[in-house]
Amino acid sequence: MSRLQRFADLEALSRAAAARFAEQAKTAIAARGRFSVLLAGGETPRRTYELLAEEPRQRAIPWDRIHFFWGDERCVGAQDPQRNETMVSRALLDPLELRSDQVHPIRSDLAPEQAAADYAVELRNFFGTAPPCFDLVLLGLGTDGHTASLLPGSAALEEKVRWTAVTRRPEEPFSRVTLTAPLLNQAALILFLVAGRNKAEVLRALLARTAHPPPYPAGLIRPLTGTLEWWVDQAAASLLAPGHAPA
Repeated sequence: MSRLQRFADLEALSRAAAARFAEQAKTAIAARGRFSVLLAGGETPRRTYELLAEEPRQRAIPWDRIHFFWGDERCVGAQDPQRNETMVSRALLDPLELRSDQVHPIRSDLAPEQAAADYAVELRNFFGTAPPCFDLVLLGLGTDGHTASLLPGSAALEEKVRWTAVTRRPEEPFSRVTLTAPLLNQAALILFLVAGRNKAEVLRALLARTAHPPPYPAGLIRPLTGTLEWWVDQAAASLLAPGHAPA
């Protein structure tokens, strides 16, 4: 199932996303005693994280029952501002006084292939033998159509079995560790947060879903049994027809 919601701007989108995070967390915790969330990097979700850390929402969410994972990470120094963990920690996690076992970052002190392998073990230890099924996956969308670090032309796009992979842009001096589409598609709810006029053409192509294979890596994200929602601001939706619904 795929849905599209439009918001006036990034602030409105972020406030709605923070409210949805809180709602999903409370529902999962009531049902299963814990909430597992996969976090996105990039600029678009930053405001959502900041809003979650603010009162009264911070006080209303049972943070001690939430486990945080990352969809991808740049293999750079531990405190490098390019790291998704660094951004999320500053915007959300640092004020929360979480236990160490609640936070599951992708390690940057290892070689990329080892970091990817270790993260697969981390996922297996948390979820057990069943394929990891996150309660909520937050994803962004790049201007080149990538999501997480599923980059155009990467061998990771063909992955059918492994949960993690290593990718790299030719122009970047570092590799990345990413979760793969087969794992992401196990999620109960996947929420794409998309903002900015520079995403409009990619978004239009992805929501048309007429090309096989998909024209961009983000098109590989199709939950097996869960729900996929596209939450977009008016700028990103500027090329969509009024009333457009995902194919």
